Amino acid sequence: MNFENIILENEGKTALITINRPESLNALNYKTIQELSNAFENLNNDSSVRVIILTGSGERSFVAGADIKEFADFGTNEAENLARNGQQTLFNKIENLGKPVIAAVNGFALGGGLELAMACHIRYASENAKLGLPEVTLGLIPGYGGTQRLPQLVGKGIANELIFSAKMISAERAKEIGLVNEVFSSEELLPKTKELASLIARNSPMGISKAIAAVNLAGTKEGFEREIKSFGELFEMDDKKEGVAAFLEKRKPAF
Repeated sequence: MNFENIILENEGKTALITINRPESLNALNYKTIQELSNAFENLNNDSSVRVIILTGSGERSFVAGADIKEFADFGTNEAENLARNGQQTLFNKIENLGKPVIAAVNGFALGGGLELAMACHIRYASENAKLGLPEVTLGLIPGYGGTQRLPQLVGKGIANELIFSAKMISAERAKEIGLVNEVFSSEELLPKTKELASLIARNSPMGISKAIAAVNLAGTKEGFEREIKSFGELFEMDDKKEGVAAFLEKRKPAF
């Protein structure tokens, strides 16, 4: 597919999506959200792709936020539709995708940008990254899942502190509170992210897909039951048969 605001590259079993709006620090507008949604859907249906990396162009910004110019004059109904459509079209789609998505946060991840990173399954960040949810400075609240995902990642108290104060935090502080997994230099960020993707890509695609669905239910009444049922279902699948056979035969599995 041809895209205007994103770049899609396939590198073996890993796909790299780069949000490419450097003139606006990669801010999310309607078209970019649609293009990202289409790219993720296509990659989810591509059996040759095992892992997806999401990053921003340049070294200054992952995504600096939503494109405020697009919704500055919205009323209640338009704003609700904006949030609902964005969550359903992109953010929830990423979280529930059948393949792991790793955010390589290479600079500012603010507002919708941080919400986009939080929808991903794993987050690596560069040392110069700055993260925050500044919506209350505009008289708003996060609208793309930020009030729901941030407490799950860092706890309710720290989430309240970040949302209420609207302050930006450093990559190191984000790692301390569990908002990002690891921090690297700008030069190391993508290579280290690809290294992790390569490790993940060696493993059972079906097992990982089932794990994503189970982990997403962690803390709910359905979580344990989903884990049990998925564990049982996998026993009938080729990935389990190959994995166990490889273990018993003392060789690497060929998933």
